[in-house]
Amino acid sequence: MPGPGVGFEYPPKSVSWCKRDLLLFAQSIGCKAEELHFLYELHPNFVPFPTYPLALSFKLDSSDVVDFYAAQKSIAIPGVPVFDPARVVDGQRRIEFFKQLPTSSEGKRFESRTKVVGVYDKGRPGSVVETQTDIVDAANNEVYSRIHTSSFYVNQGNWGGPKGPATQNFPPPKDKKPDAVFENQTTPETPLLYRLNGDYNPLHADPEPGKKMGFGGVIIHGLYSWNWACHGLLQHLGGSDPANIKEYQARFTSPVRGGDKLVASAWKTGEIKDGWEEIRFQVQIEGGKVVLSNGRALMKCVGPAPQSKL
Repeated sequence: MPGPGVGFEYPPKSVSWCKRDLLLFAQSIGCKAEELHFLYELHPNFVPFPTYPLALSFKLDSSDVVDFYAAQKSIAIPGVPVFDPARVVDGQRRIEFFKQLPTSSEGKRFESRTKVVGVYDKGRPGSVVETQTDIVDAANNEVYSRIHTSSFYVNQGNWGGPKGPATQNFPPPKDKKPDAVFENQTTPETPLLYRLNGDYNPLHADPEPGKKMGFGGVIIHGLYSWNWACHGLLQHLGGSDPANIKEYQARFTSPVRGGDKLVASAWKTGEIKDGWEEIRFQVQIEGGKVVLSNGRALMKCVGPAPQSKL
């Protein structure tokens, strides 16, 4: 028997983007000058970075800032409590890539279509809402990408709901040297740039929400670290070619603050199916906590990115 809220479909929402949005996204997650096909609109192979569809679930069709809390409150899920969006953090994200987005939505009508997969009561720590969001060409219902989201509502549990299934884990291989290691020195401005992609949660700009949630102040978007790590994998293992990644996921385990140095380690498992190799990875603060765990990608490993040419 389906649990509370399962199968509930939110009304479809229009999404749109232009080339400038793609350039901003690529810049904000660390794409390099040698990857001009992500950073220069006149490059003959200009393409969106593959995880850009995830930004559309926040941006929608707005070209200006949006009220994050108001947007999250818009629709209640039947059969479950009304959760406070001012106390929500990312749990885990996974994205499947089916078709490359065009460099602009102009001339087409795209929609973000979201349905509830599960709502779970984790007791005193909070509740988990799992959703599936498809980015779809509304004219023919073709799905370009599918985003699986696990959102954690802090201290909003104990309402009598199901505990939920055990999660599948993808730990790094033991006693094996990483096949790729890459680093990133964040700054206090890192979240202020990334939020311009459409994720305007005040938690990433105003110290007060973070203090109320026990983080001590502003924290960097988990999705910044998530997207940055995907870029590093594609850059170091997939030749910076979007065609070389099929699926990508990671779990958010610890907050990151501006000024923290991120270190990602990735391992090729040698497990290949239909040409796609399973990659496992994790991201940690240098000398400290793991911030992204359960990292897994399906890739075609061709080596580092070549020098971009016009």
